[in-house]
Amino acid sequence: MSLELGLGQVPSLETRVTPKQIVANKVLAMSSAELQETIAQELDENPALEMVEEATCPTCGAPLRGPVCLECGPRPAQQAEADVPPSGGSMTSLDEAADDPIARAEAPFTLEEHLTWNLRTVLPPTLHGVAAWVAGAIDDDGFLTATDQQIAEATGSTVTDAARVRKALRGMEPIGIGARDATECLMIQIAYLRETGDFDVPEIAERLVHDHLPALGARHLREIARALGVSVEEVETAAEFIRAHLHPYPASAFVAATSGDSSRPILRPDVLIRDVDGVLVAEVVESRRFTLRLEASYAEASAGLRSGAWSEAEKEHVRAHVGRARFFIDAVRRRRATLQRITNTLLERQRDYLVHGVRHLVPLTRAEVAGDIGVHESTVSRATAEKYVMLPSGEVVPFDYFFTASLSVKDRIREMIADEDSARPSSDREIADALMAGGIVLARRTVAKYREELQILPARLRHG
Repeated sequence: MSLELGLGQVPSLETRVTPKQIVANKVLAMSSAELQETIAQELDENPALEMVEEATCPTCGAPLRGPVCLECGPRPAQQAEADVPPSGGSMTSLDEAADDPIARAEAPFTLEEHLTWNLRTVLPPTLHGVAAWVAGAIDDDGFLTATDQQIAEATGSTVTDAARVRKALRGMEPIGIGARDATECLMIQIAYLRETGDFDVPEIAERLVHDHLPALGARHLREIARALGVSVEEVETAAEFIRAHLHPYPASAFVAATSGDSSRPILRPDVLIRDVDGVLVAEVVESRRFTLRLEASYAEASAGLRSGAWSEAEKEHVRAHVGRARFFIDAVRRRRATLQRITNTLLERQRDYLVHGVRHLVPLTRAEVAGDIGVHESTVSRATAEKYVMLPSGEVVPFDYFFTASLSVKDRIREMIADEDSARPSSDREIADALMAGGIVLARRTVAKYREELQILPARLRHG
């Protein structure tokens, strides 16, 4: 027996992760805040990288043509100088004020300023002082709790003057501003929608808001249906309309976005989904906010490296920084493209959920989405982790919602418990049986788990 040693070539295939893929996966998994920090760091460290920023809303990413977002806030209105007396006086050119970016940056546009200026445009100078007081009395939710008598006493005017200013305020955007409470605010919005004819307002929506708002908030739909003499389905349809098209606190989004109120957390979406003439369209927000590119002098130098005008050290400097910049730009582009492809798939798979609400959410896994777009499941997981989507209704939700089919069942359980007889609450077994009768097979222990996640007490503790 003899042993021989020799050299030979054996073909084989193996998967290797390149540095480019590592960077791309890392950028893909970043949240929006982490990406912003990483971009800022790259800009500091790499002179070959340049960012072109667009003026966009910090909340929804829509382009800004002035100090106020046209998409999620009131329409923009120019601002008068702070030292203009209430009764009149000289004003700067409105066009100059609107076009001066420095003035806009140094003078944040507040809700009070928005209302004050708009009221001055529709009221005579004699009422400007009253208008300024009323605008300042609006709380962060958009309510004016002061009576006409109190306004008159505080401003030295008459009740008639106060009523005239308040009537003018009701015509301002956001619609419902200056209402006394949430009910009055919603009633104003319903009247506005009927007047404009933009939406077909359900007949019972007004009665729901005026007479049954607390019960509606508690989801006592059967109780409301009995009181109104209509079906539960009609009540549910009207409730969905109210949730989709009305806002009980019209100033909250404006105040939070412009004042940076930390007590009102804002979930900033990574992707927007809009209904454009009946067609759902998705857009990655960061593609609106900035563009990364090679700095002009480095791009020119990189193109001319073959000439003899550069030393080896200079050539190495340009190659290293330009290569790093291209590497990073490509990773950010891949991130955007992956998010776009994932969201486009979700538009097809979960269209009923996007149009009709959580009850229409269908079971969907990340593996199925990955198969549709031709990537690994882990890529979809990285791309959707800690990222948010703004739905056509304006609600901002995590990407996880699209893969959580239990949300639909939880909503049914919540409604069943809300509508139950308080004298005899339904047990988890009875809820499971009722769901099964409706075609949803769920174990009793699963019902108990979902109920606990909804922070609802068991039947024995809900009695009475």
